Amino acid sequence: MSKTIAAKPALYEVPAQPEAAQEEEHFINKDGMRYAGQHLIIDLWGGKHLDNLALVKQTLTEAVEAIGATLLNIDLHHFEPNGGISGVAVLAESHMSIHSWPEKGYAALDVFVCGDCQPAKAIPVLRRAFLPDTIQCTEMKRGLIL
Repeated sequence: MSKTIAAKPALYEVPAQPEAAQEEEHFINKDGMRYAGQHLIIDLWGGKHLDNLALVKQTLTEAVEAIGATLLNIDLHHFEPNGGISGVAVLAESHMSIHSWPEKGYAALDVFVCGDCQPAKAIPVLRRAFLPDTIQCTEMKRGLIL
């Protein structure tokens, strides 16, 4: 008697989604793709005011409004002696975070949102507040359903 051994699925294989999961209202359908959210990785170089706690809080608040998200909470920490700031704006649609190195004129930000939010609209707000020489931005699609 021969024995049949079922092959194990590859680690990258995505199981079929039940119909209810495919209709999740917060997923994004765009350009023939379906995914959980958009994630911008933003690097600001040559920035100013990156040690100003009040300005960082105001800027995150304005950026959240600009992208069309719902702010739940902002939690920021001001480091001494360099004045760097780390923190997060918790959103109903996910989060926005900042980590700054004012002595280098550098800040790293994440904007991760689902639904109808438009994360790129945060960039002009960041530009006005921090006056960077350069902004580098990478966009990722999170939770991509193949």
